[in-house]
Amino acid sequence: MGRIAVAVIVSFWVIPISIVVNRVVPEPYMDEIFHVPQAQQYCKGNFKSWDPMITTPPGLYYLSLAYVASLFPGMLTVKAVSFFDVCSTAVLRSTNGVLAVLCSIILYEIITYLRPALDDRKATLQAVVLALYPLHWFFSFLYYTDVASLTAVLAMYLACLKKKYLFSALLGAFAVLIRQTNIIWMIFVACIGVINITLAHRRIGAEVNENHVSERKNDFLTSTSSISVGSNLRKRKSGKAVDKDDISIRSTSSFSATQTSGLLGEIQDIILTSWHMKWGILVSFSPFLLALLAFIAFIHWNGSVVLGAKEAHAISPHFAQIMYVSLFSVLLSPPLHITFGQVATLLQSFWKNRPLSFFQWLFALTVGLLTVHFFSIAHPYLLADNRHYPFYLWRKVIKAHWSMKFLLVPLYVYSWFSIFGILGRTQRKIWVLVYFLATAATLVPAPLIEFRYYTIPFYFLILHSDNTDNRHWLLMGVLYMSLNIFTLMMFLFRPFHWDHEPGIQRFI
Repeated sequence: MGRIAVAVIVSFWVIPISIVVNRVVPEPYMDEIFHVPQAQQYCKGNFKSWDPMITTPPGLYYLSLAYVASLFPGMLTVKAVSFFDVCSTAVLRSTNGVLAVLCSIILYEIITYLRPALDDRKATLQAVVLALYPLHWFFSFLYYTDVASLTAVLAMYLACLKKKYLFSALLGAFAVLIRQTNIIWMIFVACIGVINITLAHRRIGAEVNENHVSERKNDFLTSTSSISVGSNLRKRKSGKAVDKDDISIRSTSSFSATQTSGLLGEIQDIILTSWHMKWGILVSFSPFLLALLAFIAFIHWNGSVVLGAKEAHAISPHFAQIMYVSLFSVLLSPPLHITFGQVATLLQSFWKNRPLSFFQWLFALTVGLLTVHFFSIAHPYLLADNRHYPFYLWRKVIKAHWSMKFLLVPLYVYSWFSIFGILGRTQRKIWVLVYFLATAATLVPAPLIEFRYYTIPFYFLILHSDNTDNRHWLLMGVLYMSLNIFTLMMFLFRPFHWDHEPGIQRFI
């Protein structure tokens, strides 16, 4: 019942807003001027045609072909039209509308899987609020790759959680076919799958060992109660049993200590258990490995990660992206991070773990200052295009004064410590480390500051946070709806013109 409710609620805004967007902006806009004609070429059956300005693979266009094919019989009964005629801008945009509904259902499934004790009403609320996330919500009405990319990645993750590894790898390969950087999230999902398998196997082994120890102790107590005091032989046999039991108890205790010994202990557990389970893990996750090898072969053949406009999207050491994504994620989930309770929790942790915490914060602040000073990149697209919100944030905030980028560093550092603290409540340290590395690997090579790139890291963060308070989710829902209304109104009803280029321009 919950997934149906989620799909219906999301459809209530997807359908009418899509109609409004297509009436006000009927022609392709911004990146749509590349994506829409390319998809229409595929609709004509011209699969050899390719626009050199498109940087992403054709996964979205294949999805649209399948979607249009499902609509064509119904269109044909209404009036005689060709397959190409069905591939209008509005229909192609509606691909993302359908995917937005599907994505909300996948979100519901992940939430109920990760939190089985959560009732349907709370799970439905959380899924609906996440479907309102502004960067996902806005592009549900345009023909961009973002909605399809997020849907494929989350579907891959859900399949991996349910131990359907072959299906998960296939979804991961298709996610990469939509957007290349999803190879990082495919590796992330595979790593999480290995971590879950090995640590679960380790935990089961410990439980079996504990049960065995308990049974042996009971047998020993029963046998010793029937032994006569004068039987030296039986005393020696009983003594041997005590030694073995003591060994078993100490081995179990040492495993428990290792299990709770921190990051290095978790890494050691995973390596040792993976080695014992190597053939099973290799068989289960070989499809992920094959997809990774195919991606490496593609890079070798293509000479770059991106397909077109390679000069404008060259890989750059943009480490400041790590700073930006942390603050952005915190600002988009304020009930988790911007509260007196969270600040008090971080201060308490700082005081409890001193002086280590002092050096951690000092190190993080130093790295943050060096990062924003040496590795802040102002891409030409960012500086020249006043249609994007990051253009104004860069000019009015970060570049408002030479010191501003340094004054923001404590906020970046606080944001990451808050993120680590929240994830650390529900996830193992190795999980948090892999998440951070995946986020860095996705964002650091990107020279352009684009909030859309932060979507997948944000979803993995929020899905694994321990926030079950309905008031917090309602507050986030109100925040998201306010941002969505603002961005939609600006996009639809505040057009402007450029002096150097004809046509209507819109804020996006």
